[in-house]
Amino acid sequence: MFANAGLKQMVFGSPRSRDGRQKVRIRPVSLRGRLMFQAEELVGNQAFHKNLLPEELEAYVKELVPGEFRSGQVISELGSAAVLVSKKGAVTVRVKGGAQAAPSLENTVSLAHNRKKRYVLEEGIPVPFLVDLGVMTEDGSIVRTRYDKFRQINRFLEFIEDILPNLDKGRENTIIDFGCGKSYLTFAMYHYLNRVKGYPVRIIGLDLKKDVISRCSRLAEQYGYDGLSFADGDIAGFEGVEHVDMVVTLHACDTATDYALEKAVRWGARVILSVPCCQHELNKQLKNQLLKPALQYGLIKERMAALLTDGLRAEILEHYGYRTQILEFIDMEHTPKNILIRAVYDGRKKDNRQELEEMMQFLSVEPALARLLPLS
Repeated sequence: MFANAGLKQMVFGSPRSRDGRQKVRIRPVSLRGRLMFQAEELVGNQAFHKNLLPEELEAYVKELVPGEFRSGQVISELGSAAVLVSKKGAVTVRVKGGAQAAPSLENTVSLAHNRKKRYVLEEGIPVPFLVDLGVMTEDGSIVRTRYDKFRQINRFLEFIEDILPNLDKGRENTIIDFGCGKSYLTFAMYHYLNRVKGYPVRIIGLDLKKDVISRCSRLAEQYGYDGLSFADGDIAGFEGVEHVDMVVTLHACDTATDYALEKAVRWGARVILSVPCCQHELNKQLKNQLLKPALQYGLIKERMAALLTDGLRAEILEHYGYRTQILEFIDMEHTPKNILIRAVYDGRKKDNRQELEEMMQFLSVEPALARLLPLS
């Protein structure tokens, strides 16, 4: 039985149908001191989560393969296994690791709330830029007041890990980080892609604050990060490159996000990762007689405008040939600005012009991205 605390992760992909679940990731969690397994199901542009008891996990997995997915990967403390399903439904399992019996719950590491969690960048292993940026101490311990930042960095690297197949390990990949700020995530991205995964990358961080950019430039030189550079300037006016493979924009305020997305599409970027912030534009425009009873409340209108802004952005990217998802970046308890737009280019343009135009007319809005990238 694989439903024990020795299980690290299960991932299922290659769906038989474009409808329904496109990917499922399963990991162990502890809820109120009890071992459970959280399944993250990606359906279209949304991510859904469900928690399963150990006795429910086996039946759940049997629904996934060979029925819905053609491939899967299981990683545990004993080793790993790849699951492949042929067109005729034959299942092949390739195992790496020891053949000893699965460890009992009593002999495995506790999944209690205060356990040392598994991260892409691990606790206890000092990373120079995290030490200098005040997230880690020199022995690799996490500074207590910066633990949320540490979790955010690792969550971001999980999204980077997911899009690795869209980068080319055989050539230099150009990545732009718009609004990089103090560049916690920019340094983490370079460290992970270049030093950990071995990808040849050129990463450019852009921000308006010259003093911050100057410090980040000094740190990049200090660490020997030759492929990492920084520049000061605004997103709309940036013209420093002709081709970009990935665009990252984290907490670019209001329409700055739209300018970053527009440049990514113009460049033909393979990947876009965007965490929007302060979506004020539609809040000023939004009018609808049918919704007036709800929109009279400022807080409700503000939140609706923010969600509608990102929904329209995602659909415009779909119109330009991106498969787009809206995902939870970090837990809502840490910040309400927790939506990440992840878009991967595959060239299949969605025929949604009429739907978008009708929706914008219904809401009496014209978002910046619709002006920057006209629907054709």
